[in-house]
Amino acid sequence: MSNKILIIDDDVELCSLVKKCVSQVNLEADTAYNGQSGLIQIMNKNDSYSLIILDVMLPQMDGFQVLSEIRKYSHIPVLMLTAKGSEPDKVTGLGLGADDYLTKPFSINELIARVQSLIRRYTTFNSGNAVSVLVLKGMVIDKETRTVQVEDRLIDLTGKEFDLLVFLASNKGRVFTKKQIYTQVWNDDYSFDDNNIMSFISKLRKKIEPSSEQPFYILTVHGVGYRFNKEA
Repeated sequence: MSNKILIIDDDVELCSLVKKCVSQVNLEADTAYNGQSGLIQIMNKNDSYSLIILDVMLPQMDGFQVLSEIRKYSHIPVLMLTAKGSEPDKVTGLGLGADDYLTKPFSINELIARVQSLIRRYTTFNSGNAVSVLVLKGMVIDKETRTVQVEDRLIDLTGKEFDLLVFLASNKGRVFTKKQIYTQVWNDDYSFDDNNIMSFISKLRKKIEPSSEQPFYILTVHGVGYRFNKEA
């Protein structure tokens, strides 16, 4: 994947500033000033972007709608921008498959740090230096194509659900607290409450487990956190 990003924001001045700043760390940037234009560029580029910076407050088609469309066919990392600092907006965006969230106003240094972190993490998950395919009992995880099959059935996961599954499956048998999971998968200081992590685990279980009520893959360690079944 090339080191090029796409900025989808109706603030022309902000787009110009971000484009100029990321160029200082050897990243090229395309811009789109509305959601529909951004989606067209993503499809035309055939998944060639390393990252998408997406504003929530867009005209006609808001950022949540754009994100939902992106996740129908792509797992490109998405960093969402918003002028709102409310927790519900963050939960909604992350639940739809956003990889990180930044509230306006923000410092350019923080933006660049998050952009580089997301690109680095995405590259690591898809790196050919590590085992690219995890073959488990009844499940195959392909990190290169970012696909998951359970009993020959292709599972539709959001980008963050996939990252969460890869992290746990790559550390079979090891117990992680909710804080450790968030820090490792989101690569950020812990800012969720425990209920949000539990919600992500619950959604993932419903998609991959034969029975979400009696999970086989992702096991709860009461009073501590979660572990991936070492027998899987």
